[in-house]
Amino acid sequence: MTDPADPPPDQARPDRAGGRGGDGTPLVALTIAGSDSCGGAGVQADLRTFAAHGLHGASVITAVTAQNTVGVRLVRAMTADVVTAQLDAVLADLPVAVVKIGMLASGEIGRVLAHRAAAGVLPPFVLDPVLVSSSGARLGSAESVTRLLPYARVLTPNRAEAGALLGRPVRTSAEASAAARELAALGPAAVVVTGGDAVGAPVDNLWTTGVGGRAFAGQRVATRNTHGTGCTFASALAARLALGDDIPTAVGAARLFVARALAGACGWQLGAGHGPLDQLGWGSGEG
Repeated sequence: MTDPADPPPDQARPDRAGGRGGDGTPLVALTIAGSDSCGGAGVQADLRTFAAHGLHGASVITAVTAQNTVGVRLVRAMTADVVTAQLDAVLADLPVAVVKIGMLASGEIGRVLAHRAAAGVLPPFVLDPVLVSSSGARLGSAESVTRLLPYARVLTPNRAEAGALLGRPVRTSAEASAAARELAALGPAAVVVTGGDAVGAPVDNLWTTGVGGRAFAGQRVATRNTHGTGCTFASALAARLALGDDIPTAVGAARLFVARALAGACGWQLGAGHGPLDQLGWGSGEG
């Protein structure tokens, strides 16, 4: 990474002890997202990322997908009452410290979550606006994401997703910075427009309300195994917030976590398309 303000690698490395009390009880992180049948993205990637940070992961499934490393074959959204039952069961029993919201799958699910957030029932959350898969399958709507923006602590769109939310192309770092500022005006405490889907070296643009903008520049990892990159970044960011980082520090740490996960899996041969990341540090010998 080239940003001198990024935390050093040893500081950003996940603490596998996590944020635990004297009896060893871990903090709880909740993912609200779709299930990926090949295990590369969605709930599966989120839970691995939480575990890598020493957090106990709970889940609310918004959709079941039939997909592999080549593409998405089928998406079946859960009904709103099933999502509500899962969410209420978890929140009634577990002390959830942070939530990561990914694929919403339907407008009804978006309305359920917005209602809970407006009522103050939903813990602080990172919102990853999953709209279209890398293979082109539609996974959510901009309207559902917009409904949750006033309540999000951090929004993490890539440039294509930021463009979809704003109704215009977002291609350059300057456009991404402007997009982050505009999206933050809709309610989130902070917006990170990630640059992994851009050409050239990736630049992530952060805008924090009351603080302003900052660009995080990095180096692209040469790998075809990128399935779940956005999910991993958002869930790593959520984990770092639960562990006490402020937003800029959490963003820097999440970026380094993703870079290591990409590098760790760069030699893997799982599937014929875009394989998963190494969130658990197997490739580096940390797992």
